[in-house]
Parts: sequence; C-alpha cells; structure tokens
Amino acid sequence: MKDGTLRKATTVYPDLPAHPDDIYLISTTGDRFDVLASEFYQDSSLWWIIASANPSISRDTLNITPGVQIRIPFDKVRILNLYSQVNTDR
Repeated sequence: MKDGTLRKATTVYPDLPAHPDDIYLISTTGDRFDVLASEFYQDSSLWWIIASANPSISRDTLNITPGVQIRIPFDKVRILNLYSQVNTDR
C-alpha cells in the first residue's frame, strides 16, 4: 500500500476474448504453456496469457495434451495493458 503497510492481493487475470489476429494451432507432444509463451512472446513467464485464452485446457500443469486446439492471443501488449488495468489499485 502507499502508506508502507504490506497486504496480500490476489492476481486477477483478464478475460481474453478472441481476436482476428490470434493464432490457432494443434498441440503436439511436449507442448507446454511456458514453452509456447517463450516461442510466441519471447517470455516464458507470460504462460498465463495462453492458459487464460484456453479455459477448457486444464491449468493444473503447464503440460498440454497433444491433439488439442490452442488459441495464442497475438497482441501481448494489449493483454498486458488489460492485466495492468484489472490489477491496479486493488
């Protein structure tokens, strides 16, 4: 907080509606959210973007079952701005 006290906060991930520029692929053996984030965003810590865009895929692991269609949101800057908006001043 601004007065110097610490508090716990829950991170809120924004809804990511489909966009015409999104990329779709079929997962193969070895695909993981963090590996795909590294490939498409050059930052494996952005794995949550791909996981959030694919709510039907289990997020209890970073591994993705082969043969599943995955949506990769294209515009990471827009998504990071949304993330900042929903997590600012909470």
